[in-house]
Amino acid sequence: MLRLTLRNLGAHKVRLLLSGLAIVIGVAFVAGTYVFTDTLNKTFKDLFSSTVSDVEISPAVSADSNGLSIPTIPASVLATVRAVPGVARAEGSVVTQNVVLIGPDGKAVTTGGAPTLAATWSDDHALSPYRIVSGRGPTSAGEIAVDSQTAAKHDIKIGDTIHLLTVGPRETAKVTGIFRFGQSGGLAGATLVALDLKTAQQVLIGGKDAFTGISVKSAPGVSQAVLAQRVRTAIDDSSIKVQTGKQAAAEQATDIQNGLRFVNIFLLVFAGVALFVGTFIILITFSMLVAQRTRELALLRALGASRRQITRSVVFEAFAVGLVGATIGLLGGILLALGLKGLFRLFGVDFETGTLVILPRTVIVAYLVGVVVTVAVAWFPARRAAKIPPVAAMRDDVTLPTRSLHVRFVVGAILAGLGVVALASGLVGVGSAGQTASLVGLGAFLVFVGVAVLSPAICRPVVAVIGWPVRRLFGATGTLAVQNAQRDRRRTASTASALMIGMALVAAFGTLGASTTASTDASIDQFIGADVIVYSQTFTPFSAEVAQRVQQVPGVKAVSPLRFVNGKVDGSSQQIVGVDPATAAQAFNLDLQGGSLKDLPSGLALDKQTAQDKGYKLGQTFTVKIPTGTAQLPLVTLYKGVKGAFSGWVTSNAELERLGALPQDSQLYVIAYDSANGAKVADDIGKALASDYPNLKVQDRSAYKQSIRDQVNKLLALIYALLALAVIIAILGIINTLALSVVERTREIGLLRAVGTTRKQMRRMIRLESVVIAIYGALLGIVLGVAYGAALQHAVRSQGISELSIPYGLLAVFVVLSGFVGVLAAVVPARRAAKLDVLKAIATE
Repeated sequence: MLRLTLRNLGAHKVRLLLSGLAIVIGVAFVAGTYVFTDTLNKTFKDLFSSTVSDVEISPAVSADSNGLSIPTIPASVLATVRAVPGVARAEGSVVTQNVVLIGPDGKAVTTGGAPTLAATWSDDHALSPYRIVSGRGPTSAGEIAVDSQTAAKHDIKIGDTIHLLTVGPRETAKVTGIFRFGQSGGLAGATLVALDLKTAQQVLIGGKDAFTGISVKSAPGVSQAVLAQRVRTAIDDSSIKVQTGKQAAAEQATDIQNGLRFVNIFLLVFAGVALFVGTFIILITFSMLVAQRTRELALLRALGASRRQITRSVVFEAFAVGLVGATIGLLGGILLALGLKGLFRLFGVDFETGTLVILPRTVIVAYLVGVVVTVAVAWFPARRAAKIPPVAAMRDDVTLPTRSLHVRFVVGAILAGLGVVALASGLVGVGSAGQTASLVGLGAFLVFVGVAVLSPAICRPVVAVIGWPVRRLFGATGTLAVQNAQRDRRRTASTASALMIGMALVAAFGTLGASTTASTDASIDQFIGADVIVYSQTFTPFSAEVAQRVQQVPGVKAVSPLRFVNGKVDGSSQQIVGVDPATAAQAFNLDLQGGSLKDLPSGLALDKQTAQDKGYKLGQTFTVKIPTGTAQLPLVTLYKGVKGAFSGWVTSNAELERLGALPQDSQLYVIAYDSANGAKVADDIGKALASDYPNLKVQDRSAYKQSIRDQVNKLLALIYALLALAVIIAILGIINTLALSVVERTREIGLLRAVGTTRKQMRRMIRLESVVIAIYGALLGIVLGVAYGAALQHAVRSQGISELSIPYGLLAVFVVLSGFVGVLAAVVPARRAAKLDVLKAIATE
């Protein structure tokens, strides 16, 4: 039986290769995702390990991720630390991310999302990871050092004059040194510049005599743990965190791993989609191969082979396909990890990851996924093969036993019904948006599976409708093509289901994307009263001086700054928005529901819906805490709010500054005079800021809306590109089905040729059959996808996606492309069918 199984593998290697490709693609995505994220984890772990000393001291509260609120340690703490027994050396430093570097060419240095860091220079090799490559470190104002990678990428040399955008006005400095960070020089895509201590304190943290961290080197014989405990006791301040170097590095690495988890999940979802689609192809391939070998298997049963041996033979074939597919997929995953690294570099993020990390877990998961999925799916046709009675070998018309579609119809209806119930529960139920979206997702999955199971039952009438124009346009050839698609409903349904899933996801994301842009346009029109918006292309805050410059531009009536700080209100994590009460009413359509903006300079505003949901009343006092300060503020104003545009807690910019936030703006909303043209004012503002603030984007309302559409479209393009893998697998499925179908219908094709069917007509018949199957799957997918997209939009409408928009034009393009997919998939099978020898085909049993 083993030799026979190996012979069968060799005899059907091309067909098995097509189904194996589905496993290769799915495994490659799984393995590539793990290799890429494991490599990133190691890169950051090594990076953090090289930056810590024996003991690290930092504020207990982390800096605000928006860059406005940076907690610090008083400079007096350094003297306390230096006096602790066992401390050999201690040094304070300032490190922040709220900077923008402008190179000698006058362009802002961007990193594509990696941090742009500024820090204090230190020559102490025991406490600092900086190593001079050429020149010297900065010693006074007007001097700066640049990390070697940034210098090489942007052609920065010693003696060049560069600029730094920080809290205050633009800083100009001369490059005195190029330095390497740690042993490797790698910064995982970040940029780093170094300043002398006094300058750093002045321009990075607003002139405070303080540090963002203190590094400590222990005396010989004193362990990190012992020294950390001594320092902790000496400082005795709960607002200051003391950690050993190992603890600090591990905590930083954990934060990065948590951040990378989204990338992991995002990529693994598409790997799961590819594998799910691939299961249909594997099922079709083995079902058809077993069906074509029915007489052979019956003869084996007649010669004494047991049911178990027949089952094991088919399962072993699947095991071999899965093993080879997993091996190739694992190798492909390594290449994919390199490709992902290159893709990030293309978007401006160079992680400098070095050697790829391939953990045993990755190898084990790759083989488990590839082999288990293939064997599990192939087990069903293996069981059917084992049920062939030995006496069937004596018959000419032997076929595999088939079940009635009645059971399948009932199961599919139940699954689809459960999916509809889950969808309805998600749409009408209460709870967070995440819980609602999860229920909608579960419901959509059950509906997908239910429709896939039901598909054979609805195949014949639907294909008849789709095939009507085919029959009318192509006569007898078209009629035969449609009838062939209807003949084996299970096969047609399974083949179409692979494409259905891919098209359903494309349609769902297309609907959600169109709804997002429509909702954004509506919320901007509804809420923003300003004519021009100014914001940073790197999403970093910028100096308040920018608002002063904008105010001087002709045609500008008023400038309203907006600031964002992450903090807590009565212990609940919130994003707190800072506004200018004097100009906010002109810049935004707040639609006040109670109170007045006059009281906002020392109070809070909240959207009315949240206030009602929480039971908050005007005059109620709340504890507001940001990383640099705490205050008790009353609720003085209620406004209507627009989900997705402006809602939540609001206070004045002046109050944020009193709490210690830096005087930097996140966005500027500019109100022009009625007689001024918004586009002209935006152009004039852009010219006024271009030389000193090249990182800022200035747009009028229409351009601002278009920029948001462009961002949504870029994300959709990435999703479509990843979903294209599922469509490619579906194409392989159609090719496989048609190729096997041609073999199965060899005698029939020979008879058609014998009665006068030309080779051209034969090729056309196969192509039309493929097109009908592809459009059937596409239409099912698009209907389900639009329904899922609409349900998901309804589920997250409270998050600001309030408008449902269905991209009919895009969906029509998808249907047309599906027809082309059918034509493409039929090329090889159609040529093979047309080339069959007529006499040999007729003589085929």
